[in-house]
This record gives sequence, structure tokens and C-alpha cells, in this order.
Amino acid sequence: MKLFDSYRAPNPRRVRWFLAEKQIEDVEIVSVDVFKGEHKAPDYVARAGLANVPALELDDGTMITESIAICRYIESVYPEPNMFGRNAREIAVIEMWTRRAELLLANPLMTAVRHTHPALAALDTQVPAIAEASSATANHALRFFDRQLGETAFIAGDRITMADIVACTALDFARMIKFSLPDECRDAVRWAEAMRGRPAASAGI
Repeated sequence: MKLFDSYRAPNPRRVRWFLAEKQIEDVEIVSVDVFKGEHKAPDYVARAGLANVPALELDDGTMITESIAICRYIESVYPEPNMFGRNAREIAVIEMWTRRAELLLANPLMTAVRHTHPALAALDTQVPAIAEASSATANHALRFFDRQLGETAFIAGDRITMADIVACTALDFARMIKFSLPDECRDAVRWAEAMRGRPAASAGI
């Protein structure tokens, strides 16, 4: 398998972190420089279907895009350690929190970075009002996640799952605009420190 990757983007980092948690080392990493427009090259778009990274190319030539879909495929091939749920209840709960992490936290934070950081002006027309609204949305969501993390060690339960990777990679990406967890979100701060201390976190950078 080949993973078409960009080290500057948060969604590919989700997959790298996921691979590192599972200690998978037999996936070839192919670097794609989005600032040079390599993700928009006709041959890449023809293979991936979209000018997006990451993309996973299987041995039979099938291309899978979207970071969550890629990780689901990888989990089906490498089921342990489990990151998406072992039974119907776990699968539903982890899916719920992964969706919440993506929609309420990751998407707003990525939008805020794209509309704020000077280096990303080459990729988008930046609108400060969008960045401000997106940051406010993420700040509000963090209180919700903090309440959950007051009851569980990780977002979806007692072990790391895809929900944690989605949330933490977004928070790390948002450091580019000096976004940080509010001090009053003590349980979220505790969780973030634990996530960043995992060996796979550094492998995912």
C-alpha cells in the first residue's frame, strides 16, 4: 500500500498517527507538496478523484481518500489495537464522538487556520470574520468535550480511539495560530497532555 501524504496538513497526520498507534510500518509514504500544487497534478487527480490528501493506494490500484475511510480500511486489515469499536455499542459510541470531534472541533479549527495563517493565503482567499467565528465555535465545543473528559480517560471511553486522534491533531494544527485550550478546561488539558505524550504522537508529526 502507498499513502499519499502531506506533512503540513492535519488530515494526513491523522493517518500517520493511526498507523503509529498500530505500529504499522509496511505502508509506503509518498510525499505530496500542496504548496507546489502537486495534489492538483492531472495524474494525481485522475488517480485519487479529488485534489485532496491523504489518499491510500491499495495493491490492486484502488484509491481511498478521506482520512477516516482510510483508517477504517487499515483497521479492517490490522484489527489490533482496536480504534473503532469491538461491538455494536462501542462502534456506535466511537462513531458518534469521532463525528463530533470532526464537525464541532476539527473542521472549525482547520477553517480558522486557513483563514488566519499567512502561509495559507496562497491556498485560500482569507476572510478574518470566518476565522473569528470558527475559533469561537471551537472554543464553545471544547467545553462540551471537557465535560465528557471529566468522566472518561479518553473522548469515547477508557482507551484511545479515532475520536481522540481527530481532536488532538486539530488542536495541534491550530497551534499555528496560537490557539490553545482554555485553562479552565482542566480535563481537556489533562487529556491533551496525555495524547501528546504518546509515542505515536511524535511519529505522527
